[in-house]
Amino acid sequence: MGSALAAPTYTEQQLQAGEALAQKAIQASQQGDLQAAERDWTQLIEQFPDNPAVWSNRGSVRVSQNHLEEAIADFNRAIELAPYAPDPYLNRGTAYEGQSRYEDAIADYNKVLDLNPNDAAAYNNRGNAEAGRGQWQDAIADYRKAADLDRNFAFARVNYALALYQTGSTPEALAAMRNLVRKYPMFPDARAALAAALWEQKQQGEAESNWVAAIGIDKRYQDLDWVQNVRRWPPAMVAALQKFLNIE
Repeated sequence: MGSALAAPTYTEQQLQAGEALAQKAIQASQQGDLQAAERDWTQLIEQFPDNPAVWSNRGSVRVSQNHLEEAIADFNRAIELAPYAPDPYLNRGTAYEGQSRYEDAIADYNKVLDLNPNDAAAYNNRGNAEAGRGQWQDAIADYRKAADLDRNFAFARVNYALALYQTGSTPEALAAMRNLVRKYPMFPDARAALAAALWEQKQQGEAESNWVAAIGIDKRYQDLDWVQNVRRWPPAMVAALQKFLNIE
């Protein structure tokens, strides 16, 4: 007699159909249709309820829609199914950050680093949570570590520069921003930050040229509320951008 706890077996046809539906969900997310992506992941959960990846992926889509409690429930289930997989902890940490539960987020990022000490994303995200708590030196150290682990991790590098600016290390911050703009000329976050910082340094011409480039790529940097609460720039950087935006 088979055990009632035996793992379910799936036919090749079921697995292929599941893979096709997962690709459809990923494509929907990439196209910005998050509701369709969530429906597809929900369907996959119904078909493969013991697969932690489908729970974690639905959680990520829910975070993108700011449905944070539902997302955390999904990550909790993924962690129950795969307690040694780092991704659900990393993703749950971002949901906790969205709720300003920075201690819980840091605990999850620490867990990721226990499982994988070289996870650059966990260092960067832990830096974000430390920044949320105002622990800027800790954040700087984590951003630097993330950038050292992944030399092409542009967001870790810009976060490092922004945190330096917050702590008054303006020359170092400006140098880091300029390096980013040289290496990634289409990176709007670095250009917008550089524009605001240069404006405070009375370097109006260079500030304005970087600003035109930044908003030509991403107009959201004109929205101070988005920069402060979604992108979550540090307070000193937000204040610098506000001065720049108020010039008219």
